[in-house]
Amino acid sequence: MSQDTATVPEAARKLSGRRRREIVAVLLFSGGPIFESSIPLSVFGIDRQDAGVPRYRLLVCAGEDAPLRTTGGLELSAPYGLEALARAGTVVVPAWRSITSPPPPAVLGALRRAHEEGARIVGLCTGAFVLAAAGLLDGRPATTHWMYAPTLAKRYPSVHVDPRELFVDDGDVLTSAGTAAGIDLCLHIVRSDHGPEAAGALARRLVVPPRRSSGGGQERHLDRSLPEEIGADPLAEVVAWALEHLHEQFDVEALAARAYMSRRTFDRRFRSLTGSAPLQWLITQRVLQAQRLLETSDYSVDEVAGRCGFRSPVALRGHFRRQLGSSPAAYRAAYRARRPQGPVQDRTDRAEAGDYRLPEQRAVEQQPGTGPGRRAVGGGSGAEPGKPEPDHYAPGRPEHPGGRVPARPAVPGQRDRPVG
Repeated sequence: MSQDTATVPEAARKLSGRRRREIVAVLLFSGGPIFESSIPLSVFGIDRQDAGVPRYRLLVCAGEDAPLRTTGGLELSAPYGLEALARAGTVVVPAWRSITSPPPPAVLGALRRAHEEGARIVGLCTGAFVLAAAGLLDGRPATTHWMYAPTLAKRYPSVHVDPRELFVDDGDVLTSAGTAAGIDLCLHIVRSDHGPEAAGALARRLVVPPRRSSGGGQERHLDRSLPEEIGADPLAEVVAWALEHLHEQFDVEALAARAYMSRRTFDRRFRSLTGSAPLQWLITQRVLQAQRLLETSDYSVDEVAGRCGFRSPVALRGHFRRQLGSSPAAYRAAYRARRPQGPVQDRTDRAEAGDYRLPEQRAVEQQPGTGPGRRAVGGGSGAEPGKPEPDHYAPGRPEHPGGRVPARPAVPGQRDRPVG
């Protein structure tokens, strides 16, 4: 179940007599990222009783033979091995080094035994792949980093993957989304064990929100990335075409026709590759494009709807609210409120757009007829007020029909490592 409705099932396994609820074991592997690994170490391994945070006992366990190398070439030495998991009431897998590599069989066996004896099993970010390989997510809801959610759904079809959630608590098995969402889940564990006051005290010490709302889910951070396996599949060309023509009105039937498949066959092939139904994927891409336009342009909501292929502004508003938890207008207002404009912010925005001129250079060049960076004055170029001209975009990027700049010419691949 999701972060807002998480409760411990009444039928949760009873903890074995040799395990202690206050003991937390954290499994480390070579190649794991240091940020994700450090989250449970910081939450459960530091004595903060002076701040009102109950104390846990931390066991840092090596999931394989040393040395354990992590980010930046650092080498770690864990004081315990897999045998220490036998004492833990909570076992945390903070990350796994590669979504394409199988975890060690000894680790999978130790996790299964811990779960059978009532321990709570936690997977942060790509740690969900280890839990899934152990069979602990079969028939359960789970999440992981949005970039790897389609791969998790495809590789383990019995897992109910929800990439929208920051974390999922299914009682004795819990998973979180990428990187910082691990903090949210660890705070949730403290809240479940000791109440909101303890979790709030810990959040204050960590200088993080005590509880992010469902509106802050990772759906806001979804990208157009798809499983790397699709790159060599004939459907890759159809997917790339769809991404480049989101401003046009087309449906899944049109995509199936471009793939020379029946709708039923296309749906099955698309779902097997991405873990998502093609209609839902298409709607998500249109919402993401609308999100970008709301952030980067002054188009009205009606104009945004048309430029993203929605048949009406009403359709945009409905899908936008369902996926992002707010209306398009409210999202734009909140986004702009979080991005105060000033000299530093202005330089950052222009640098991202490929404009590295000094402010005084821009002031001169923006005078009528004084350079390539000029804007329309009094209708000089015919541009509509508040609308970006073609040369406002980064150099070398052709303007797309309808005024939209293509995000990428091809389907992006995934990096074969946990994302930070």
